[in-house]
Amino acid sequence: MSIFDKLKRGAADAVKNAAQNAVSSFTEKRETFTFTALPESLAELQALPEADLDTPYKTAALTVCALCAYAADKNIGTEMLNWLRGPRPLSGGDISFLNDRFRDGKTYVPFSYFKGAKPDNDYTPDEPYTLTIFTNPYPDDNPGYMKVFLESGGADNPREIVLRQRGSDGKWFLWEQFVLVGIRDPKSANPWA
Repeated sequence: MSIFDKLKRGAADAVKNAAQNAVSSFTEKRETFTFTALPESLAELQALPEADLDTPYKTAALTVCALCAYAADKNIGTEMLNWLRGPRPLSGGDISFLNDRFRDGKTYVPFSYFKGAKPDNDYTPDEPYTLTIFTNPYPDDNPGYMKVFLESGGADNPREIVLRQRGSDGKWFLWEQFVLVGIRDPKSANPWA
């Protein structure tokens, strides 16, 4: 092997090592949130310590709480979601989508993200209510936005919530949620169980 070939090989190895080190420096981050009770009004949601919205994880956790509230009372849930969305309230299409997701008694879906909720117990979460929000190990190429993930007791793959940071104060707001998608039916709704 010539000196030139050794230099090329050394440079290629250095680039490969740098790329591997860069990828391994991005790690999955997990934050767990515990609620003694789920908020039943906008005032209760805003009184929670997570309501400062200074991290995307906090906003995502409160989004799940707001979706649980929506399952019980659409007006209260709408108030909460509008507050979490900041300067971009729910549109008519957004509300139609939410109503469609909760149709046919599927109000259990947002509860499936809490610890202990699974099809066998009809998605009844353990108390206190605990959920974990995490990121994947790869950076997001969209500055000002962040994608976080949650695991459902009724799905094989994590679901995502997209947050957007407001530049003026650094707060994180709900941009999109993909948590109200199909999961396994609860045991009580499964005729084959």
